[in-house]
Amino acid sequence: MSVSENRTVTPSEARSRVLRCFKKKRPVFLWGPPGIGKSELIADLTSEMGGLMIDLRLGQMEPTDIRGIPFFNRETGLMDWAPPIDLPTQEMAEQYPIIVLFLDEMNQAVPAVQGAAFQLILNRRVGKYILPDNVVVVAAGNRESDKGISYRMPTPLANRFVHLEVRSDFESWQQWAVNKKIHKDVVGYLSFAKQDLMDFDPRSASRSFATPRSWSFVSDFLNDDETSDAELTDLIAGTVGEGLAVKFMAHRKVSSQMPNPEEVLAGKVKELKIKEVSAMYSLTVSMCYELQEQHKKLAASKISDWHAQADNFLRFMMDNFTTELVVMGARVALTTYNLPMVPGKMKSFDEFHQRFGKYIIAASGK
Repeated sequence: MSVSENRTVTPSEARSRVLRCFKKKRPVFLWGPPGIGKSELIADLTSEMGGLMIDLRLGQMEPTDIRGIPFFNRETGLMDWAPPIDLPTQEMAEQYPIIVLFLDEMNQAVPAVQGAAFQLILNRRVGKYILPDNVVVVAAGNRESDKGISYRMPTPLANRFVHLEVRSDFESWQQWAVNKKIHKDVVGYLSFAKQDLMDFDPRSASRSFATPRSWSFVSDFLNDDETSDAELTDLIAGTVGEGLAVKFMAHRKVSSQMPNPEEVLAGKVKELKIKEVSAMYSLTVSMCYELQEQHKKLAASKISDWHAQADNFLRFMMDNFTTELVVMGARVALTTYNLPMVPGKMKSFDEFHQRFGKYIIAASGK
C-alpha cells in the first residue's frame, strides 16, 4: 500500500478520529514510523474509556493463533474447531464497556496470518468464533517507506479499514509527557529543540534514533539518581543516537546551573544570571512542574500561597525572559499543565496582560 499520497494526522487528532470509528464500529488502521506511539495512543484511549485492550502482535503469530485448530469431536463424530484463547469471549466482554482488539504489526504478518485476520475483520467472526458486540478492531503497522519487514496488504483487506497515518507532533507529545511524568529535563530540552523529538531516517544505518518512545527511555535513565554522567551519556547515545546524546548532555550541564525552581517560586531568586536559551526553556518547564506539584499540596488549605508562587512565576519571566519565552511559559502553564491561575489573586497579572496578552491570544489561535 502506498502511503506517499496519504494525508497525516497528529496523535491528538488521531484520538478523535479513532473515537468516531469506535462509535460506528469501523476498523481503524494506524500507520506511522516506529516509536511514534501508536500502541500507547490506543492503550491510553482504552484506559480512559474503562475498557480492555487485547494486544496481538500479528507479526509473531501463526494462522492458527487467530483461526484456532481443528479437533475430533467425539460427541458429534465430526471435526470441530477450538477457538484461540487470546480472542475475547462473550463472558469477558460483559465485564467491560468496550474491548479493543489491537492487531499490531499487521503488515509484518505473513499473508496466511493476514488472511485469517481478514475473515475476523470482514465478518467479525472466524470459524465458529464470533466477536462480541462491544469489541472494536484497531490495527497498526509501519509504513513501507520505513524499510522494515512488511508484506503488501491485500486490497480487499485494506478496504475494510479507515486508514490514518500518524505524524510526529511536539504539542501532542508534550501533553502526553506531562500526563506521564516524563522527566523535566527531557521536556525542557525538547521544548527548545522540537525537531529532535523525531529524527528517524529509514535510509540511515544508525541503530539508535530519536522517537517519542526512545525519549521516554531517556526519561527512565534520568530518574535513576545513581547513574553517573559517563554511564548516562552511553545509555542515551544507545537510545537516541550519539549526536543527540552529546547535545542533550551539554544542555543538561547548563540547565543544572540555573536557579532552583522552588526558590524562584518562593520569591527568593528574582534575577537570572545565565541567559542560555535552551536552559531557560528547561527552567520554565521545571517551574511549571513545580507549580503543578505545589497546587496538589496547597489547593485544599493554602490556595493563596499557591497563587503567590504563580505570581512569582509570572514576575520572574517578565523580568528575565524574552517575549517569546514569556508567551511560551504562560501558554504551557495554562494549557499544557492546566494551572488554575486566577487573575484577581495575582499582583503581576494586570501588567502581564497589558504587555503580553495580545501575544498569548495570537499564540492560542483565538
